[in-house]
Amino acid sequence: MKATIAWWDLAGTGQTIDTLRAHLREEGVEPWAQVQGLRLKFWISDRETNRWGAVMLWETSPDPAAPLPPNRATELIGSAPTHRMATEVEAVVEGVHSGRGLAFEPIGASS
Repeated sequence: MKATIAWWDLAGTGQTIDTLRAHLREEGVEPWAQVQGLRLKFWISDRETNRWGAVMLWETSPDPAAPLPPNRATELIGSAPTHRMATEVEAVVEGVHSGRGLAFEPIGASS
């Protein structure tokens, strides 16, 4: 398995964690549900550093020729990720959980 991580510095982009969170809630998540070979994708944010990102867990190395949903984060932010890395995954476990993250909590209830 492989993991890819992408971070954007949002300073000066006109986007905020809140605007990007709204995008996820409205349209950003579901297109990724049918991506071949993608085991898991989760979006991350850090208000202290004003960063937005995503982590993707792939069954194997992502096929560069495989079709992917449009990278709306890149379109909305206006540039490619500031930081990107790919790494091997040694082990994965999924625990008992509920919920889908801050983007899907009632507006005003998240930090």
